[in-house]
Amino acid sequence: MTTLTETSVAGNDDRRENENNNTDHKLMVALDVDGTLVDHDGHMSAAVREAAQAVVAAGHEVMIATGRSLNAMLPIIENIGIERGYAVCCNGGVTLRLHPELESGYEVIHKATFDPAPALRALRERLPSAKYALEDEDGNFLSTERFQDPSFGVEAVGVDFQTMLEATAVRVVVFSTDNTPEEFTEAIEHIGLAGVTYSVGWTAWLDIAAAGVTKASALENLRGRLGIEPHLTVAVGDGRNDIEMLSWAGRGVAMGQAPEEVIAAADEVTHSVFDDGAAHVLRSLL
Repeated sequence: MTTLTETSVAGNDDRRENENNNTDHKLMVALDVDGTLVDHDGHMSAAVREAAQAVVAAGHEVMIATGRSLNAMLPIIENIGIERGYAVCCNGGVTLRLHPELESGYEVIHKATFDPAPALRALRERLPSAKYALEDEDGNFLSTERFQDPSFGVEAVGVDFQTMLEATAVRVVVFSTDNTPEEFTEAIEHIGLAGVTYSVGWTAWLDIAAAGVTKASALENLRGRLGIEPHLTVAVGDGRNDIEMLSWAGRGVAMGQAPEEVIAAADEVTHSVFDDGAAHVLRSLL
């Protein structure tokens, strides 16, 4: 495990090491959004934005890999200047191809759906006071109790629980104000969710995707499509939903404020999101 410092990240030593590792080859750079490119208020610093734009301009395959849904991801893509390439959202559930000649500038090339009913029934029995939201295969959000979050990218439509059980899902979100993340994790482990992939967030927040679907699984598909060697992959993230992605990457970098289990999955640790940690990593690629 390497802890990155101001000197080691942006300094000449790192640049010499990069030259020795043939970074004149095109890199595949996967970037988480919340807690990595933007802080928890959704703000992206000028340092992070400019560093990301510089790596894009250098010709590397820079792509967003986020738990956010499509419409909440698009402003980030625009902000860092990605016009061509790929992006992953919904924790790997949706993959986009980006090109300015496409209608709206993108097209969905892969979408992993699943039946949410078994997981929803089990969770509601154990967490009756939690709020539930579901992104369906058409990109609509259905929710109980008017549950709304910026990561949805669209306004959620309030429905009864039975309607949610009958939908086909790309992403399910569960949020509880009555539990700590630890209690939430305990409840989920007690249920033993089957047939889905899930991760617990910073708060008592659960994201559920189709079985076997993660940011890493979607990125690996794109890596094969692009023909990029595994050692030329870089990933930066801070959340538990980034663990597989950081392990997958040839160079996995955890943000400084990441939980212990996320740091354990990474090769390096950079500064926190509040100290522009992503910018330090991105500048080291130039």
